[in-house]
Amino acid sequence: MAQTGKRPETYEAFRFGVELGGEEAIFTECTLPSLEVDVHEQKEGGYNKGVHLLPGPVKAGRITLKRGYAKSSALLKWYSDVASGKLQNAERNVSVILYSPTLEEVMRLNFVRAYPVKWSGPTFRSSDSAIAIETLELAFAEVEVR
Repeated sequence: MAQTGKRPETYEAFRFGVELGGEEAIFTECTLPSLEVDVHEQKEGGYNKGVHLLPGPVKAGRITLKRGYAKSSALLKWYSDVASGKLQNAERNVSVILYSPTLEEVMRLNFVRAYPVKWSGPTFRSSDSAIAIETLELAFAEVEVR
């Protein structure tokens, strides 16, 4: 990469939005998945200095979304539909959007055909005054970066 003398732009992690199936959803935290290419080692007869490393399939992590537990149980219902085998309407396209300080869209990650694979409810503790948080983990078929 050529040096231009300009400092690269960086953005704050708290300016983000999430769209579930085209509708805006409010979350307090979003952890993006790790994306990793599986590497196959291929040995070659007579080549004793090492092995050939060949790219294999992509192993994708999961998106983790957290928010304050609300009266609406839409996320839990979405998970319940998948868990009970009602998959016909369970897959949704999910977008995570990063915004600049002036609220311009900087980056959009589209997770295609996402569906919930884990829902975690809040921990209730009478001695704690923290907000009750629910967590949803999503698997997805592919990711597009825009």
